[in-house]
Amino acid sequence: MAPKRKRQPTGVRRPMFVVQRHDASRLHYDFRLERDGVLKSWAVPRGVPLEPGDRRLAVQVDDHSLSYGGFEGRIPAGQYGAGTVEVWDTGEYEPIDERPDGRLTFRLRGSRLDGTWSLVPARLSGDPRNWLLIRTSDERPAAP
Repeated sequence: MAPKRKRQPTGVRRPMFVVQRHDASRLHYDFRLERDGVLKSWAVPRGVPLEPGDRRLAVQVDDHSLSYGGFEGRIPAGQYGAGTVEVWDTGEYEPIDERPDGRLTFRLRGSRLDGTWSLVPARLSGDPRNWLLIRTSDERPAAP
């Protein structure tokens, strides 16, 4: 039996997500989730996976302020992240499942991204910054 979804009380805002296309030394996408008053951030070199079952390396980077979620423009040469940044998608997200190992499954509601994804700590090459961003199926199991 699928768990019942909690209704969001009127006037309560869901946390935000933002995906920024970042053409720096290498083109990548910055995937950000609002958590604990900041934007937790991952650099995704090959872009957000769009098909269920697809997965992408997501390298955790420094947290960013919530105000950075709307940033578009050019970061000057010589500064961290130098290059152009554009907001590729933004919206709200709903956490669905969070595990003690850090795995987080969530539903995105944006203009381009609408569905369910998971962030899974992968620790590839022993590096705790290496995660997998996985597009999961939006289908819910049928009730018995």
